[in-house]
Amino acid sequence: MIYKVNKFRDGQISSKITEEGNLNVKLRGNSYEDLFKAASIKEAWDAANSFNKMATATLTLYCLIGQRSDRRFHAGESFDLKVITHFINSMNYDQVRVLHPHSSVSLALITNAIEISHFKYVQMAYHELGSPVLVSPDAGAYKATYVIAEKLGADLVPSNKVRVNNEPVIRVQGDVDGRECLIVDDLADGGRTFINLAKALKSQGAPKVFLYVTHGQFNSGFEEVAGAVDHIYCTNSYRDIVDSSVTQYTVL
Repeated sequence: MIYKVNKFRDGQISSKITEEGNLNVKLRGNSYEDLFKAASIKEAWDAANSFNKMATATLTLYCLIGQRSDRRFHAGESFDLKVITHFINSMNYDQVRVLHPHSSVSLALITNAIEISHFKYVQMAYHELGSPVLVSPDAGAYKATYVIAEKLGADLVPSNKVRVNNEPVIRVQGDVDGRECLIVDDLADGGRTFINLAKALKSQGAPKVFLYVTHGQFNSGFEEVAGAVDHIYCTNSYRDIVDSSVTQYTVL
């Protein structure tokens, strides 16, 4: 299936189907424009395939926008992920594939959702580094990192952020003295947690600390994070980064 997408000067998105058959749309999905593009393509495909009941449509989103807004954080605030997934569901794709969602809520809210595992990308970084200790940055990431450590046969050290005298403190719950570490998480926004965790790991004897995140947003810039860790591994699911301190695996 081949399609063409046009964007007019006023920002309007328009799509045209150029061949018949199954539809396979692959987008970063990190913007509302991407979602409208997916909807436009699907609408055109539905019209072109109204008599072809055997054809299927698949949407792949590599970095789902709003995935961290997976609940209503305060009274009176919008539940953003619910709004976003409702729009995705209205497109009626037969299957929606999502790379390493922030939580299971995304998959629960999207009809016919399938998770794309990030395991192979962590595995690539792990073997490139020569089998470092895996580190989960918080309680929320522990379960997923534990599963990866089991598959790799790797050691895993949990960490957690607690408050002491109302100040955030990183606690590393394992021995990292003399051991290189690879922090594993789903995404990096500002990166403050990883900076503080890298400092804590090195203060406890880790000679080198590396970072893997699937979605390398680095919305505050990655220079400060790159200064705290020895190297960054990520995919290009959110954006492309060209820098010697970052290794990006291509997903799109």
